[in-house]
Amino acid sequence: MKKTLSIILLACAATGVHAQQSSSIKTSPSDKDIVIGSPDDTTANRGKIFTAVEQEPSFPGGHDGFTRFLIKNIRYPPTAAEKRIQGNVYLTFIVERDGSLSDIRVIRSVSPDLDAEALRVMKMSPKWSPGIQNYKAVRVQYSMPISFTLE
Repeated sequence: MKKTLSIILLACAATGVHAQQSSSIKTSPSDKDIVIGSPDDTTANRGKIFTAVEQEPSFPGGHDGFTRFLIKNIRYPPTAAEKRIQGNVYLTFIVERDGSLSDIRVIRSVSPDLDAEALRVMKMSPKWSPGIQNYKAVRVQYSMPISFTLE
């Protein structure tokens, strides 16, 4: 019996905590000039990781592009296929300001084989379009499930 792999990207969603948006307003003595500063303008905030931003990071080609990437690159581990192991591997990672991915981790496991395959493929990912906050590229933590299903 031929086994086929069906990979479904359930949802590309950032984690549910919203980042606080704030700015400092300084007025000149004449109250004519208002200078608005962004919290991201300081060196101390360069390493800040956002969980929600004005413009979410995106994979080249969007959701459809990411699905094609997964279908092309994921190889169902033979041992998991033999044991009929299926399920959703939940990953979290940081989309850096340059679009690269870092700190890729499994946050909800299915099996060591499927977890390793999900990690391997995400490490192959091309650069994403970074998240934008206050017109600047920022680091964004992203979480998503990758579904492994045998038919």
